Amino acid sequence: MANPDPSIRTGAGRFARSVNTAMRDAEAARLRAQGWTYRQIADEFGMSHHTSAINAVRRAIQAACVGPAKELIELEVTRLEMISDEVLDILQRQHPLVSHGRVILGEDGQPLLDDDIKLRAVDRYIRARESFRRLLGLDQPVKVDATLTEVSQQDLELQEMLRDAKAKMQLEEQQIVDGGNE
Repeated sequence: MANPDPSIRTGAGRFARSVNTAMRDAEAARLRAQGWTYRQIADEFGMSHHTSAINAVRRAIQAACVGPAKELIELEVTRLEMISDEVLDILQRQHPLVSHGRVILGEDGQPLLDDDIKLRAVDRYIRARESFRRLLGLDQPVKVDATLTEVSQQDLELQEMLRDAKAKMQLEEQQIVDGGNE
């Protein structure tokens, strides 16, 4: 009894969790927390196998973790955005070059700028953005479904024979059509 309403499907063709299924999963988790075995839970809900009870409890646990996990991710995103904004502010400011506690002046009498501070800020910005991308899973590997077909010399010869046979058949059909018009 994986899904009481088999007509509920996602766009990918999988069964979607109905409200009844979610409630049953939550009740299965509650019974498991009370010490029931998976076999007892399966029997209670008329499930054909104890693995259905295991799956129901797992779905309930996963659903219970979604809300707090989402809140944590949102909090971390906010923190990373604040760090990024602060680093960008540092990048936009002018930083005079200082040596032994004194501002170093150029030949024109103006303070020389310290590029090292900006370069370190760029490194921090990159690290913050990498953390952001990792947190949101933006750099996950892409799955590629590739099919490799090995073509042997025999395959090539058969393809050539098929092309020749089709061409011969088309020629004969054309001769029949042409012969019929004369």
